[in-house]
Amino acid sequence: MGVITCTLAEFDSVVAPNRLFQAMSIDSHNFLPKVVPHFVKSVEFVEGDSTTVGCVKNINFPDEAPYRYVKTRVDEIDCTNFYLKYTSIEGDIFPDTLECAVYENKYDASSTGTHYKMVAHYHMKGDNVMDDEEIESAKQGIQMMFKAIEDHLIANPQVYA
Repeated sequence: MGVITCTLAEFDSVVAPNRLFQAMSIDSHNFLPKVVPHFVKSVEFVEGDSTTVGCVKNINFPDEAPYRYVKTRVDEIDCTNFYLKYTSIEGDIFPDTLECAVYENKYDASSTGTHYKMVAHYHMKGDNVMDDEEIESAKQGIQMMFKAIEDHLIANPQVYA
């Protein structure tokens, strides 16, 4: 099994890191379905809560999406340094060539707000490789979702203030 590592997102934002981390990591089960329902229909806890290692969530996609759900598990979380590492462990989102996907999200303070970086580690089955088009599609989706989240937080400065 090979691992393909790539940066899926690297953005600068005027929004403070604690607000982005809260919206995208800690309270994502409430925030995402309300703010980006075209990306996330609902989030259900299977085990634990969003602040604990081992937390398992089902993320359900909208009916018009090409996939129905993905199940994720929190592997590491650091609420002080705004870091989250989680693994997508199940779902119809996986092609037959993918065992699992591990994601690292880091929200660093910058002179203008936040420097956000998301790194993916795709654990492939056998000698399979990840298609460049799949990676580009994932990058575009993350960029669109991040922009919608950022716009909402800018327009609503009281949210997670």
